[in-house]
Amino acid sequence: MSATLPIPLVDAKPKAPRFRVAVYEGAGAEPLSSEVRTELVCALIAKGFSTSVVRPNGAVSPTNTGTLVVLGQFAEAKPERAEDGDAVVHFREIRNRPTAEVVALAEGIRAELNLPKPGGWKPWFPVIDYDRCTNCMQCLSFCLFDVYGIDADKKIQVQNNNKCKTDCPACSRVCPEVAILFPKYKHGPINGDVVSTDDIRRENMKIDISALLGGDIYEALRDRSAKFKSRFNKERDADKALEERTKCLVKLGEKLDIPPEVFASLPSMDQIRTKATEAAAKAQAALDMQDRK
Repeated sequence: MSATLPIPLVDAKPKAPRFRVAVYEGAGAEPLSSEVRTELVCALIAKGFSTSVVRPNGAVSPTNTGTLVVLGQFAEAKPERAEDGDAVVHFREIRNRPTAEVVALAEGIRAELNLPKPGGWKPWFPVIDYDRCTNCMQCLSFCLFDVYGIDADKKIQVQNNNKCKTDCPACSRVCPEVAILFPKYKHGPINGDVVSTDDIRRENMKIDISALLGGDIYEALRDRSAKFKSRFNKERDADKALEERTKCLVKLGEKLDIPPEVFASLPSMDQIRTKATEAAAKAQAALDMQDRK
């Protein structure tokens, strides 16, 4: 006999992976700190698990078939195992457990069920820390590859992670709130390392995209570099962001066999400014489209 799951399910029928892990902070569970959540999610992804985070007022999508491991700080005791049709849900309490131990819980369930080890995970994609994100849409304006979009609630989200270019963390470098993470990047804070309040205060600036693309930002950045000589500041570098963005264009040209002279002739400074203006308006256009729906 099927048991009703004691967590909300959204009314949808996605193609669920055979083995999934959900870090649950919805109804009936206490939220994790930003640092603990980031560390845990990065560790689960690095292990190869298909991982999602359920925040307050969120829901877990139906499993249909397979296994779902729900990790959380539950207000009340949960059954270790519950069935829902052809799906099986395993609950595990993670309060006061170190990250390595929590990951081991998920791995132990997989091994006990004799399921295949998780396959290789997508090597490069952005993760938005919504605790810091202010929905400024700067990432949507700056990204060349349409990785970002907005949902029905006009909230920025990663919509096309398959379009993200490996080793390009440019959007993270220009995010004014340090809210975009790349778990596979080698340096913090881009890889999810803890960021202090003072770091955020120093770096909390809205980079003018038109100035960045037009070149006027460089003098301002040199002045900032003279004031702040920290590892954090070196990684939050708009020069690097623009360089990485340019490299992506070059690689695209090579892939499509575009002659170098085409890139050499484009764009003019006026065209750059025009593109910058269009990029700044892109987020507003996306919001307007949502309003019309």
